[in-house]
Amino acid sequence: MARLGAWKWLGKRGRLLPAILLLIAVVIDLSTPRTVSAAALYAAAILSAAPLLSLRGTVLTGVFALLIDWMMFWYFGYRRSAIAISELIMVATVTGIAGFLNRILYHRKMQLESVRDIAAAVQHAVLPHPPGRIGPLRFAARYEAAQADAQIGGDLYLVVDTPFGVRCVIGDVRGKGIGAVRAVALSIGTFREAALHEPTLTGLVGRLEQALVLEAQQSGILTELEGFVTGVLVEFPRRGNEVRLVNRGHPAPLLIVGDTVQYVEPGRRSLPLGLGALDAAPECVDTMTFPEGATLLLYTDGLIEARDETGTFYDPVGKCTGRRHAGPDALLDALIADHCRHTGGRRTDDIALLAITHAPNNP
Repeated sequence: MARLGAWKWLGKRGRLLPAILLLIAVVIDLSTPRTVSAAALYAAAILSAAPLLSLRGTVLTGVFALLIDWMMFWYFGYRRSAIAISELIMVATVTGIAGFLNRILYHRKMQLESVRDIAAAVQHAVLPHPPGRIGPLRFAARYEAAQADAQIGGDLYLVVDTPFGVRCVIGDVRGKGIGAVRAVALSIGTFREAALHEPTLTGLVGRLEQALVLEAQQSGILTELEGFVTGVLVEFPRRGNEVRLVNRGHPAPLLIVGDTVQYVEPGRRSLPLGLGALDAAPECVDTMTFPEGATLLLYTDGLIEARDETGTFYDPVGKCTGRRHAGPDALLDALIADHCRHTGGRRTDDIALLAITHAPNNP
């Protein structure tokens, strides 16, 4: 966090760099012999204005540099010398080049912002924000991209209210890029449709498995991604305080009850979605009590595989134990802030988080 704050501080004050360089050039010219010129600093000030200031600011920086340089020559008696003329021509030329570079950088910035807007629209369409509440359940979700300019990758989550109860999924597609986004869209679309019609959680898992295998056979996209998606499917029945889970090769969720936190390990280890043909054993559905006030935290491996400067992995159990939060949103905000402190702001993988709290008595 400290490093990020330092970079933001430098970024805000970087616009002062051209003026600082011009001031240093004047000081050097006035404090050194008349044969010494600060021409390099005049040129540096103009060129530094190109990425930091607007076109008008860049041109004004060049004009000020030209006037100051001419005043220095006038002060030292070189008003019409060949050296003065050549240096002033150099400053004017650098100003023209800086203006050209400023326009190139501006158009590239506009293109990047357009790509970001498109990516954000895709993310909203593929990963819609879950409802704040369904019955006694409260929901919160976060998606943190590995790179600041990225908006969507291979992580996914979804919450669907169905006739069979509230069903959720969180997953991680193996791989990156357009293929991963396509696999995310396929998984989300299949889950949304199948969750409304499959009466059992095992049937829902089977539909996801079938869709991923079929996509791999028809397009080869998932084959390039090594053909699998890790995931946890969760079902909250309409009656009772129970929750059912199917874990297909995904990191174990966390169950938070009061001040205690524990991993919800599956009863049997299963292969990821898309590799079901390699495992002939029946689907393992784990059922556990989900009391009032409890929170179930689903996450992708970007959370627990993050390291600090010493190489220590992030431990969400240790960070959440003994702490209470006002709701799922507060929990995820605190978790993301703590995770950022642990890594020093560095992130090598996307992180998807989905928190579900049993809070029937809250307004």
